Amino acid sequence: QVQLVESGGGLVQAGGSLRLSCAASLPTFSTYTMGWFRQAPGQEREFVTAISSSGGSTYYADSVKGRFTISRDNSKNTVSLQMNSLKPEDTAVYHCAAKYYSRGSYYTARTYEHWGQGTQVTVSS
Repeated sequence: QVQLVESGGGLVQAGGSLRLSCAASLPTFSTYTMGWFRQAPGQEREFVTAISSSGGSTYYADSVKGRFTISRDNSKNTVSLQMNSLKPEDTAVYHCAAKYYSRGSYYTARTYEHWGQGTQVTVSS
C-alpha cells in the first residue's frame, strides 16, 4: 500500500522558516514526480512546487519562487520543502503528492495519483 507521510509543519512567525519532509513508500520512487500542494480554509488546493523524478528539474508557483526550495533523495524515498521568509498568506495545510513521471502536468492536482494526509503550517503576523 502506497503511503506518503508528511512531517515538519507547525507555527512560526512571519519571516521565519520551516522545513517539511515527506516519506514515500513507493517501490519505484525514482520514477515519480513529487509535488507539494497547499490548501487554506475555504480555498481550493493550489500548486506550490514540484520536482522531476531525477531531481534535475524543479518548478515553483510565482507566490513562493525565491523563498521555497524543493529537493529529493531517491536513496531514501524522501522529498523536502525548505520554506524561508514565510508570510501569513502561506498558512495552509501542505500536502505531498506523487505522480508517475509521464502522467499529466506537474502543476495540476488531479494528475497526481498518491497523496499524503497533510501537515499544518501556520504563519503568524
